[in-house]
Amino acid sequence: MRLIILSRDTQLYSTRRLAEAARRNGHRIRILDPTRCYLSVATGSPAIYFRGRKIRKADGIIPRIGTSITAYGTSVLRQFEIQQVAVQNTSDAILRTRNKLHMLQRLAACGIPVPQTGMAFAPEDDPDLLGLFPSPPLIIKLIEGSQGLGVVLAENPEAAESVTETLRTLMAHFLVQHFVTESRGRDRRLFVIGTEVVAGMERTNRNGGFRANLHRGGHARKIKPSHVEVDLAIRAAQILGLDVAGVDLLKTETGPIVLEVNAAPGLEGIEQATGVDIATRMVDALVERIRNPNPVASTPERPL
Repeated sequence: MRLIILSRDTQLYSTRRLAEAARRNGHRIRILDPTRCYLSVATGSPAIYFRGRKIRKADGIIPRIGTSITAYGTSVLRQFEIQQVAVQNTSDAILRTRNKLHMLQRLAACGIPVPQTGMAFAPEDDPDLLGLFPSPPLIIKLIEGSQGLGVVLAENPEAAESVTETLRTLMAHFLVQHFVTESRGRDRRLFVIGTEVVAGMERTNRNGGFRANLHRGGHARKIKPSHVEVDLAIRAAQILGLDVAGVDLLKTETGPIVLEVNAAPGLEGIEQATGVDIATRMVDALVERIRNPNPVASTPERPL
C-alpha cells in the first residue's frame, strides 16, 4: 500500500513509530508536512501539491494534525477525502474534537456522562455562570488546547473570578468545568481503534498537581479497564465518528465519565506503559479499511 502520514515533524515519536510499522509490513510510506501542501479546488479535478509536485498516488492517509494547524490541516485532509483516498479519522471527525464545548455537547446529547461544563459569551454573565456550579474548586480551560495547556484550577470563588476576568482581557474563549475532587491528579487514557480498546493506562501526577497529562508531570502505568470504561470509550469514539481515538476518563463516585476525546493521541506514553504495538495496530486498521471500504460505520449516533 502507498500510505501518507500528515505530520509536521518526522522526528516525533508517534510519526516515527507509524512510519516504521508501515515499512516493516511492506508498505510504501511518505511523511508530508500539511502546511507545505497546497490545494487546487476545481470541479472534477481536485489536486494536492507538495513542494511543487502534484501528489498523484496514495491509498491511505494517517493524519497527525496538531491543534495549532487544525483549520488548514483538515482542509488538506478533506482534499484527499474528495479524491476518494481512505483516511484514518476524517476531517469532520477531527473538527468535532477540537472545540471542547462542541465535543462535550455531542457526547452529552447521546447519553455519555461528562463533567458539568458551562460557557458564557458576555463578560457580565460570568458571575451567574460561576454560580451554576457547586462551590469551588473549579476547572477553567481554554476552549481549544492540548497536553494540559490552558487549564487552571480555581481553588476558591476569588480565584475563579480573577481567572475569568484575566481571560476576558485576553479575548480568550474558555469553559468552566466542575472539578472532580476524587480524581485529582489522576485520569485514565483508553486507546480506541475501530470498535476495540487496544490499550489502557492510568496517568498520575506525582508532584501533587491536578493535571495528569504526561507532559505536565504525569506518570503512566498499564491498567485493565472495566467493561463499563471500555464500552464508554468505544461509544464516545463512535459518536464523534473517530476510527482512532484517545479517550480520557475520570473515576467518580457515581462511575466513570468522559473528560475528553483526542483525535490524534500520542503513542509514546501509552506504548511504553503498556507494551502494546499501537503503531502497527493503527497501520493494520487503515490497510483493512482500504481493502474493505465498507466497514461498520463509525458515525455519530445522533446528528446534531
